[in-house]
Amino acid sequence: MKTNWKIMTRVMLLGVGLATSSVASAEDTQNMGAAVFNGKGELMRPEGFRQWVFLGAPLTPNGLNNGSAGFPEFHHVYVNPDAFAVYERTGVFPDGTVIAKELVLLKHGKYKDGSYDAPSGRGYFADKPNGMDVMVKDSKRFKATNNWGFFNFGHHAPPYSEASAAAPAASCAACHTANAEKDMMFTQFYPILK
Repeated sequence: MKTNWKIMTRVMLLGVGLATSSVASAEDTQNMGAAVFNGKGELMRPEGFRQWVFLGAPLTPNGLNNGSAGFPEFHHVYVNPDAFAVYERTGVFPDGTVIAKELVLLKHGKYKDGSYDAPSGRGYFADKPNGMDVMVKDSKRFKATNNWGFFNFGHHAPPYSEASAAAPAASCAACHTANAEKDMMFTQFYPILK
């Protein structure tokens, strides 16, 4: 049997290239992210999150939930750009991913369901910010909650709290564990993550 050295050399080079690129990816993610923790282990409120990659704005208004939705505001959701770049390449959120969710009130409408008339038609439209939640992926720090920590900076108009301790596992993490489609994220509601 004759050995084709040309093909074997190409296969070996390809293997070396793949090994090098996976090492580079791991190194790239070591210093990734926008999470800053203070001396008490609290997450500092992310700065400039509105300039990050916008994932979407799910809405569960009171008018469609018997007048009592858990979070009746728009959820304006952002991810730090370096983590999003890795997610686009790999389909995996790396350690250092920070997801910021700003709650935004709806404009008050005259209809029973809370909808509003606008030049584009009847619908739901954003009004004012009304709270902020953040999730941080850190497989060492948040191993007990599937590698994600959850933080609340206030459910009210800005200014939001400067820092937040991680929420207990029974609150946000429990809901995400039970209902999120992929890696504690509700990817089913964000077409950009498909």
